[in-house]
Amino acid sequence: MSQILTLIAPAGGLSAPLLARIRSALQELGATAGTPDWLAPEEAADLPFDEFSPEQATAAARAALGDALVDAIAQPAEGRRKRLLLADMDSTIVTSETLDEIAAYAGLKEKIAEITRRSMNGELDFRAALIERVGMLAGLPVSALERTWEATAMTAGAAELVATMRANGAHCVLVSGGFTFFTGRVAERLGFHAHYSNTLLLEDGKLTGRVGEPILDRDAKLATLKRLAAELGLPLSATLTVGDGANDLAMIQAAGLGVAFRAKPVVAAAARARVEHADLRALLFAQGYRAAEIATSY
Repeated sequence: MSQILTLIAPAGGLSAPLLARIRSALQELGATAGTPDWLAPEEAADLPFDEFSPEQATAAARAALGDALVDAIAQPAEGRRKRLLLADMDSTIVTSETLDEIAAYAGLKEKIAEITRRSMNGELDFRAALIERVGMLAGLPVSALERTWEATAMTAGAAELVATMRANGAHCVLVSGGFTFFTGRVAERLGFHAHYSNTLLLEDGKLTGRVGEPILDRDAKLATLKRLAAELGLPLSATLTVGDGANDLAMIQAAGLGVAFRAKPVVAAAARARVEHADLRALLFAQGYRAAEIATSY
């Protein structure tokens, strides 16, 4: 069959009866649904189908799932495995918003986090909001960045996502509206081939309150996707992007598989694929990788 619906849940959250219910729902609405193929027992399964578009299948699956903590991603079966990964960092590859965590050392976390929230939901201009937040941190010692890094945690499944795609020949890139101080360290730890982000300007061991130009924003993320795909000789259909904020939406919508990961409402509503319950290994299952194929380190 030409289309695939992948159902993914936290470990142990996907049952055979639930999978059968989704298959029946597709059939009742007029789709042809094939035999489910388990990618990971009680965690991820493929359901091949025809007659429906991916959008119709996703909507039907979500309706049938109800309150079940299961993600549904539908797409063409051909070309599922992507050759280029572009991933956002904050609240995607790492669990936190690093700028908000830096702000804690200035006693401004709550105030700056609110600006971050509104910017990531598309309520504020990203560039202006970034300049404003960084300006509030002028004079903060660089040791605050070091302490923030020490407390930064990788999102579950991030290491497996990069390691598995690298092992299968994909080019993996971190692209962030955050800062090189963190993206360089995350890229080194997880094995990203490259990283692109913004630069916090320092002087005498302290933040100046300014960001280096040019600022990497929504348009720059999309431009990076297009540039790297062209350099690698890949169509955009062979690319995978993932992020959570409004500045990620353009690259999410342009990629062959663009995933809103535990995203802000405006992003989740506009993305064709979203992951709300599973971890980042969901992006591997969506590409058809089986549990036995997933690498844990690069």
